[in-house]
Amino acid sequence: MALIDGLLVGIVSLLVGALAIHIGARVVVGDEPAFGDAVIAAAVGALVYALFGFVGGIPVVGPALLLLLWIGVVNWRYPGGWLSAAGIGFAAWLAAIVLLWILSRVSLVEIGALGIPGI
Repeated sequence: MALIDGLLVGIVSLLVGALAIHIGARVVVGDEPAFGDAVIAAAVGALVYALFGFVGGIPVVGPALLLLLWIGVVNWRYPGGWLSAAGIGFAAWLAAIVLLWILSRVSLVEIGALGIPGI
């Protein structure tokens, strides 16, 4: 049962992260981005954090480097360059906070936003 619960929390967390990235992309890019791009960006972003999370332990430089890697993933999936990717990331971060707050208000399971830094 714990495996199924963990899998469900992982899937919901990935979808929350993807929805937050999708919202961020709609706000910054302006046109209708594909939701699949957001799912890929969230999954690859989470993978980058899993693979390079040890870098986060380096004072000051580590968290900045992880954030830069994540913005690079967003830049890879969406047009507009690094500045747009940073804007998408910031908007996604805000959207993830709002989405998680809404989910917490309806007493859903305790989840995060997979693929969104710091959430």
